Amino acid sequence: MTFVDENYKKGMEVLSKIDGENYKAIVDSFQDSVAPDLGRLAVEFNYGQIFSRPGLDLKSRLLATVAGLTAMGNTQQLKFYINGALNVGWSEDEIIECMMQMIIYAGFPAGLNTILTVAAEVFEERKLKSE
Repeated sequence: MTFVDENYKKGMEVLSKIDGENYKAIVDSFQDSVAPDLGRLAVEFNYGQIFSRPGLDLKSRLLATVAGLTAMGNTQQLKFYINGALNVGWSEDEIIECMMQMIIYAGFPAGLNTILTVAAEVFEERKLKSE
């Protein structure tokens, strides 16, 4: 079933700003999963309703997301959002500072796991890609 509403359209626009190269593939990856509607729901709610709200610009929302995922020790989705934060103008140093700030609230294990693995991997991949 194909269902496209205004929130889905807004969500896809936001995703295209976060990761213009891969956003369609990310959404399409849900099609063959056990929950194919999950991709549509994520686009509509996360990006079409929450990321699209007034009050914070996309750049600020991405840094807040990096902070939240770091504090949770989430290494799965964090890579996407670090890339997105870099894509909208945050520097590597600013992202690391944000992540280090989360050590106060989440502890060293979460900070070490996210900074030394995920952030380092993203930065290295981007460096290799630009060479």
